[in-house]
Amino acid sequence: MASNEVVVVTGMSGAGRSTVAHAIEDLGWYVVDNLPPSLLANLCELTAKSATNIAVVIDVRGRQFFDDLSKALAELTEKSISHRILFVDCADEVLVRRFESTRRPHPLQGTGRILDGIVKERERLQEVRSSADIVIDSSALNIHQLEKKIADLFAQGDGADLRVNILSFGYKYGIPVDADLVTDCRFIANPFWVPELRPQNGLDQPVKDAVLGTENVQTFLDRYIALFETMATGFIFEGRKYLTLAVGCTGGKHRSVAIAHELAKRLDGLTHPSGKRISAQAIDRDLGREV
Repeated sequence: MASNEVVVVTGMSGAGRSTVAHAIEDLGWYVVDNLPPSLLANLCELTAKSATNIAVVIDVRGRQFFDDLSKALAELTEKSISHRILFVDCADEVLVRRFESTRRPHPLQGTGRILDGIVKERERLQEVRSSADIVIDSSALNIHQLEKKIADLFAQGDGADLRVNILSFGYKYGIPVDADLVTDCRFIANPFWVPELRPQNGLDQPVKDAVLGTENVQTFLDRYIALFETMATGFIFEGRKYLTLAVGCTGGKHRSVAIAHELAKRLDGLTHPSGKRISAQAIDRDLGREV
């Protein structure tokens, strides 16, 4: 019997839900925007025998949004309709700038400030965000980068049961809020302090050799893979299909980049002890960001 995948797209106003919806639609999914939550189960039942993947965008435009969405998601669970929640998030200060640039009010600000509306929405969405299967932080992403991230997450064809994005980042630019696991690799000697390596990055062979050749790094990588396999057992049992593993160093240029790409190389194509196949790719969030 044909089957489809159902993804509920929600999140903060101004964070990029529309961009996400368009990107998913471009991948061949059937997208329904601003569906009343009370109709969610009916839509899923109507399309249950179809091979078409369904993405439903739900936001705060409906006054009973929050109560109705919780009930609708509970109804999907009660009816054993498989679904995932994708939550699009963004830092408050970035949201304020986006609303100011478009000169549009926040849906919940009323007579107050834009920030007042953002705070209200974040409080009300806290429960939904905590139960989301995928959280995407669009704070540092432009439209094209967000579209690419969606394509990386939802593109079909590799046959993997669990897709893993390994994100390198710099701590001085903030910890990624969409990470399922954060690892600090600042214990490794920093190539920044080696004059000939400073202008290079973790994609360059001399830097990779220096980072991966540091004492205890190979042991660290082996144990990280073992830890991931243990955690993946639970994620797979819970039906997770996407994971983000974040690897950080000071600036996101040398150590984290080299480690992220090495982990992706080791994980990509790996078969988990459960029999599930894993695909992995490295994404460099802050590479090239340094002045």
